[in-house]
Amino acid sequence: MDQAYLQHRARLRQRVFLPATEQERDAYFLDLFAFQYTYNPLYRQFCDLLGKTPDKVQQRQAIPFLPVSFFKTHTVQSGSWEPVLRFSSSGTAGMQTSSHLLYEETLYTDSFLHAFTRFYGDPAGFAFFFLLPSYMEREGSSLIYMCEQLRLRSRFEQSGFYLHTGEALLNAIDTCKKQGILVLLLGVSFALLDLAESGQFNFSDCIVMETGGMKGRRTEPTRAELHEIYCRQFNVRHIHSEYGMTELLSQAYSKGEGLFEAPPWMDIQIFDTDDPFSATASGKTGAIHVIDGANIDTCAFIATQDLGKKHADGRFEVLGRFDHSDVRGCSLLIAE
Repeated sequence: MDQAYLQHRARLRQRVFLPATEQERDAYFLDLFAFQYTYNPLYRQFCDLLGKTPDKVQQRQAIPFLPVSFFKTHTVQSGSWEPVLRFSSSGTAGMQTSSHLLYEETLYTDSFLHAFTRFYGDPAGFAFFFLLPSYMEREGSSLIYMCEQLRLRSRFEQSGFYLHTGEALLNAIDTCKKQGILVLLLGVSFALLDLAESGQFNFSDCIVMETGGMKGRRTEPTRAELHEIYCRQFNVRHIHSEYGMTELLSQAYSKGEGLFEAPPWMDIQIFDTDDPFSATASGKTGAIHVIDGANIDTCAFIATQDLGKKHADGRFEVLGRFDHSDVRGCSLLIAE
């Protein structure tokens, strides 16, 4: 393999999760852009068509964002290597799915562990209960991979996956609560709604986190409506959320009110839906564009098909979809 490629990648890999000032983040993202322009032929062709080459791009806001749909139709890869792992998005019959190739498995593990620890603490201190039936029923889910790694790091034997919202799940949560163990219940929206509609439960000492998506199973309420139901039926003050997708190796988290915070190696930008090259003002609704600094080996600069807005404090909201493309598994719920 090309030595210049290996050396450049090694420099990026060493820096991705380091504490960084805004100036250091800018330098990292611009270096990552230069790397992917050089070694990702698809992304280079895309940038060339826009006239956006590394010598002309001097700030992160000017870096071109590849439409996320390219992960469905093309091989998105920086460098020439055989993937050690391949993640795929969910989809109904006949729907084209995204594919995300991994050069290094531990890069993904490092990313989600750094992020989870940053926002919630050591995963060893949690009993995890994963209610992810639609993901458990297929192969290649990056969410299932992440959850399994969190489960393995938990020191509590009750941690595990549940296909149904039955007594086994409720009894295990109740056992942990009685023992003073911190519980995190993470589920897809429709499964949590099934549980909420089956009765009222006292999860007041637990973290309830939704990953979004009804997956076409039911009429889809707004996020606010869902969270109101969950809070009432589970006796919790806030519902937490995770924002991630197959095409990213990093996640942002919300601890309530639908306000997400991204880790330092991610950058969220909001662009005008009518002009994909113009950023919007703070607080204005637009298309979510993501820089994922952990996406070293594919493309770090992604124009999602999610609609949102970013606040002055850096937190952001996800308000739905701005087009009629097929619904991605981890995209969040439709706005009011």
